[in-house]
Amino acid sequence: MPATIYNFSAGPAVLPKEVLQQAAAEMLDWHGSGMSVMEMSHRGAEYTSIITAAQKDLRELLAVPDNYKILFMQGGAIAENAIVPMNLAGLKPQPATADYINTGSWSVKSLKEAGKYLNVNVAASSEADKFATIPPRDSWKLTRDAAYVHVCTNETIDGIEYQFVPDVSADTNGAPLVADMSSHILSRVIDVSQYGVIYGGAQKNIGPAGLTIVIVREDLLGHALPCCPSAFNWKTVADNDSMFNTPPTYAIYIAGLVFQWLKRQGGVAAMEERNIAKAALLYDYLDSSDFYINRINKGNRSRMNVPFFLRDESLNAAFLAQAKENGLLQLKGHKSVGGMRASIYNAMTIEGVQALVAFMAKFAAANK
Repeated sequence: MPATIYNFSAGPAVLPKEVLQQAAAEMLDWHGSGMSVMEMSHRGAEYTSIITAAQKDLRELLAVPDNYKILFMQGGAIAENAIVPMNLAGLKPQPATADYINTGSWSVKSLKEAGKYLNVNVAASSEADKFATIPPRDSWKLTRDAAYVHVCTNETIDGIEYQFVPDVSADTNGAPLVADMSSHILSRVIDVSQYGVIYGGAQKNIGPAGLTIVIVREDLLGHALPCCPSAFNWKTVADNDSMFNTPPTYAIYIAGLVFQWLKRQGGVAAMEERNIAKAALLYDYLDSSDFYINRINKGNRSRMNVPFFLRDESLNAAFLAQAKENGLLQLKGHKSVGGMRASIYNAMTIEGVQALVAFMAKFAAANK
């Protein structure tokens, strides 16, 4: 294996090297406490300082308004697919309806799960074109009295990303916009105030698996259905500062280190500039090649997850084997889509993308 390794996993994903080094240095003794973070009481002063700092840094990085709560939860975005409707269906008389925009594999999972708790209206879908686009906003058939409108703003599997914030309030009597941002949160500047709820699993751009981030506007708390478990009731979690039950303490600690790392890099705006450059490098090469193909509409391409295919797919196994020999790991596409996928999250360096492009060009030249 080469000395330099580049991990293109879609998640759990690459973390900044200096974050891992800091965590390793603090593993046995956090700041002279004599304890590892994994050994601390979540209600002790040491750990309270860790989670408080993590919340403060995340609020600063995303410029989260004061009337929003930041919750640290568990279960990933898949659990939130149920937790969202359980918390928001009560905004409307029962049976409530929510609008879902179907733009890929994760949207499908979200709307199917939500259907257990309320009526789901698929207001728009790009399934007919194999999720190569995002349906134009003027084609959406929204419900006039919806409890909320749900979007997945970056589809990890399909390589689709919203390059706009959907304005839906005029069509829905002010229904809140709910966004699954699991795979691109903190990669680009967003206006949190345009969303009612933002949620995401941490294992892409934030930290290890086990932590789920929820950012929720305060007026949307307190509307949970009676069936909602207490540990998943956003108001209960908010009232207890994310410590109603034992939180994923070590995952929050690592996330906090990542937030500090992001601040040292210049914050989210600086990371967005880097991510634009990284994505452009890879997409420009794909567009110039007759050996590889990306099937996503150019205006909807993800900066984070870049799926591509070899035109001769009989070479897939050789491509992956040789990529691994060159220190380029986890490039195999999702089983539901096939092909290849390079996930180039915040922690992936421009040098990693350059190495990938150089290998792809070399492989193409050797196999034409």
